[in-house]
Amino acid sequence: MSRYTDASCRLCRREGQKLFLKGDRCYSTKCAIEKRNFPPGQHGQGRKKVSDYGTQLREKQKTKRFYGLQETQFRNLFDKAARKKGITGENLLIMLETRLDNVVFRLGFASSRKEARQLVTHGHFQVNGKKVDIPSYEVKAGDVIKVKEKSTSSPKFKEIKDMTISVPSWLTVEVEKLEGKVVTLPTREDIDTPVAEHLIVELYSK
Repeated sequence: MSRYTDASCRLCRREGQKLFLKGDRCYSTKCAIEKRNFPPGQHGQGRKKVSDYGTQLREKQKTKRFYGLQETQFRNLFDKAARKKGITGENLLIMLETRLDNVVFRLGFASSRKEARQLVTHGHFQVNGKKVDIPSYEVKAGDVIKVKEKSTSSPKFKEIKDMTISVPSWLTVEVEKLEGKVVTLPTREDIDTPVAEHLIVELYSK
């Protein structure tokens, strides 16, 4: 499957806000938004009137980029959310949050979702004692996510053991064990990603 390979900072500039795609760099003065807070390209600083469709499209693009999904992946996830009981937009966000790569990021085992996706793909994590290397794997309440024993000696994970990590209320983490648990599935109130999901629903409902 294809992946976006251009500079990640261009995506943040295009959306006009930090998407936290590059970990620590996003919190520093090197962040592209801090230096050039306007869209990339020759006409980036021009003033344009945005239509309702344009607003909805930007919200969808921003959400895709937050979670690192391609268009087909995102659309398939939306269709699955629409078939579930409940509010489609909220279902979509909960499904995005419970992807394994996002949970690894939320547990503090990676500095960005992109890094979390790489770590999962390379087989560094177990779910309930079994290796899972699929970033889109959907975790469930009660699942235990743990760094594989062979991986705990790597500098990356040794460094994490000395960190103080704050996690969302629906997760718990034992840093010294490099282990986290999904206490319960998140609700909309638990999700702090700045997304107006109703705009995505409106876009796909056209």
